[in-house]
Amino acid sequence: MTGTPLRVGLVGYGLAGSVFHAPLIAATQGLALDTVVTSNPERQAQARAEHPDVTVAASADELWARAGELDLIVVASPNRTHVPLATAALEAGLPVVVDKPVAGTAAQARALAELAEKRGLLLSVFQNRRWDNDFLTLRRLIADGELGEVYRFESRFERWRPQLKGGWRESGDPAEIGGLLYDLGSHVVDQALVLFGPVTSVYAETDVRREGARTDDDTFLALTHASGVRSHLYVSATTAQLGPRFRVLGSKAGYVKHGLDPQEAALREGSRPGASGAEWGAEPEELWGRLGAGESPVTGGGSPVRTLPGDYPAYYAAVARALLSDGPNPVTALEAAAALDILEAARRSAAEKVTVTL
Repeated sequence: MTGTPLRVGLVGYGLAGSVFHAPLIAATQGLALDTVVTSNPERQAQARAEHPDVTVAASADELWARAGELDLIVVASPNRTHVPLATAALEAGLPVVVDKPVAGTAAQARALAELAEKRGLLLSVFQNRRWDNDFLTLRRLIADGELGEVYRFESRFERWRPQLKGGWRESGDPAEIGGLLYDLGSHVVDQALVLFGPVTSVYAETDVRREGARTDDDTFLALTHASGVRSHLYVSATTAQLGPRFRVLGSKAGYVKHGLDPQEAALREGSRPGASGAEWGAEPEELWGRLGAGESPVTGGGSPVRTLPGDYPAYYAAVARALLSDGPNPVTALEAAAALDILEAARRSAAEKVTVTL
């Protein structure tokens, strides 16, 4: 892609904005980080230090006033603001990327998709973990038939955080759309849908384990896919011994993978895609998963499978192509709405202690 890069306005400079979006936007050919919106003086100073050429604004209203000077808006602010900010951007005539979850309900996500279609604008959802190293590897194994027919998919996004960190993500206010079901659950459900398609029933258990916690911090979902695959998904902040990130069982073999994709840790530490000679998103051989049948990988069963490099930069590269050369939207709002259908069903299942049919 050549020519003048698209000018991007980024709303929010907390964890999502500063660690994920700003570095990835800055590293993408065809995009230029133009403006960062944050009212926090410390974050304003951080944005200027990390991106010296950026304009800093205190309010998103400043973006709408300059709509003709911008080409894309990225919403990386707290969950409760996603729908109003995305709506305002679309009404200002600007394409939008929204961090997950795009909305609090599937109906809201579909309404946003309808507005974007009516305006003829891109609306994309930042589901970056479609480009995790282990997920890319698993997709390849399934596509190559290495597992045979997949029977069961176990996915864990577990942490050991016995003390509360505070902030809106741990708020009990429903308007904040906090809790792990909508935070990490958005990732594991999206991955299950990408791999195995639509879901016909949902069972869930949500618990509030930590002292002082106000929203779910230990959650389990069981999904039955129309394809017959069963997905068991775990998201937790209270896991003292972490399980495998993936355990996938098929008619021919199983795949077990421990450890998290290294890209988030690298971004937090200040590494940037393309900034060094090291291959971005690669992990050492000792962390590769194992493929086999009949014996536990813990006791040496199966064979090591090289983990494909993770590729978060691919998301924004796809966004740039969608805007500059009519490439496909990498993650649509309707796909996000399908995941929200499941999250809403999970919340009902846990509250009423029933299995919900979709």
